[in-house]
Amino acid sequence: MIITKKAISRRALMQAAGATVALPLLDAMLPALSAAPAPVRRLGVVYHPNGMIYDKWLPKGTGANFEISPTLSALQPFKDKLLVISGLSSDQAEALGDGGGDHSRACGAYLTGVHVKKTDSALENGVSMDQIIAKANEKETQLSSLQLTLDDNSLLGSCDVGYSCAYSSTLSWLTPTLPLPAENNPRVLFERMFGASDRTDSKTRAARLQQDKSLLDSVNDRVKQLQRKLGPSDNRKVDDYLTSLRDVERRIQKAEEQSTKELPDVVKPAGIPDGFEAHVQLLYDLQLLAFQADLTRVFTFLWGREQTGRPYPQIGVPEPHHATTHHQNDPVKMEKPAKIQKYHVDLFAQFVAKLDKTRDGEGSLLDHSVIHYGSGLSNSDRHSHNPLPVFLVGGGAGAIKGGRHLVFPDHTPLTNLQLTILNKFGIPTEKLGDSTGQFKELSDIG
Repeated sequence: MIITKKAISRRALMQAAGATVALPLLDAMLPALSAAPAPVRRLGVVYHPNGMIYDKWLPKGTGANFEISPTLSALQPFKDKLLVISGLSSDQAEALGDGGGDHSRACGAYLTGVHVKKTDSALENGVSMDQIIAKANEKETQLSSLQLTLDDNSLLGSCDVGYSCAYSSTLSWLTPTLPLPAENNPRVLFERMFGASDRTDSKTRAARLQQDKSLLDSVNDRVKQLQRKLGPSDNRKVDDYLTSLRDVERRIQKAEEQSTKELPDVVKPAGIPDGFEAHVQLLYDLQLLAFQADLTRVFTFLWGREQTGRPYPQIGVPEPHHATTHHQNDPVKMEKPAKIQKYHVDLFAQFVAKLDKTRDGEGSLLDHSVIHYGSGLSNSDRHSHNPLPVFLVGGGAGAIKGGRHLVFPDHTPLTNLQLTILNKFGIPTEKLGDSTGQFKELSDIG
């Protein structure tokens, strides 16, 4: 490390030709001869639609003496940073006199704990917990939060017996009447994070694709100038970060090239890869870059909207996802949604591994993050909202103690967990939706 009188700002930028590239935390960003700054905490929320096969998700044993379940098996390498929590419910997602619409209520209430208004126009929900954290951090980051999804985000009107599509298509609510749409196009997310032309019409995009010019090419000289001032350790961090950034951009460009080919009966926006796994990995890698460069500290990720009909022939499930979840408790039929659920966790575990390998100050991004994973439905065949499948992974910069399975009494509000997370993030909050209190058990801090 080179000791200088003036440290580089954490929010230092390399700018040229209208492009902006944020940097990860470097040694040279720390004030000379001073202690490292306290790590920032980051939140991710990953939502699995259409419920779970709970018996295959639920671990055996409790406390530290638990055995990871088949569905969660890919997370075995991170068991010491995994906190499985059972007994939680979302009672505000029940009908409460409103009749059908469990899918919309499941997603709508997931981060708010509010019984959403049954309407396809005048929306009414609550502020979601991710947006409370985003608001507290918005002065520190370029983007207050990111909302990502794998499904098309263009649905309007009613999606579920009189409920607006907004309830089942996003987790994030900035206000009780303003949902934040989730984005599925990696190009759009990339440009939101790193900048692009103000024009987004098809001709401009086509011209940019023809040029095939990397964002990093436009800041190459600035990168070289900066690296001459850095020590060996920082240079390695910058090289690794920019290599990942260039790889993500290259994959988006490749997807755009493929999208220009004529495909029968397929309409797909530019920037979305052909394969499901490639799409998943691009979205997760963009989120990794956003955390690494501190562009945002909050994201939500939807594997798909509630009632999604995506098929999974690549794992032997050619039927639509939603249809497989109405299994009538037939063990043979239940194997298909269980395969999908395990597949999602397997791909998520790859993201967790990257967080764990990415250094952030005195630890890793996984050490300093909390990723909240789960679903607003349990037994999808009965549309039940209790007990919900929920786990946390990551240390939350010391706020979370992993390696345990915590069991709470039946119908304990899911919002109790989320209220606890808010307070662990240093955001004093007395109540969230239908919460009744906090969990002292999440850490040894109390």
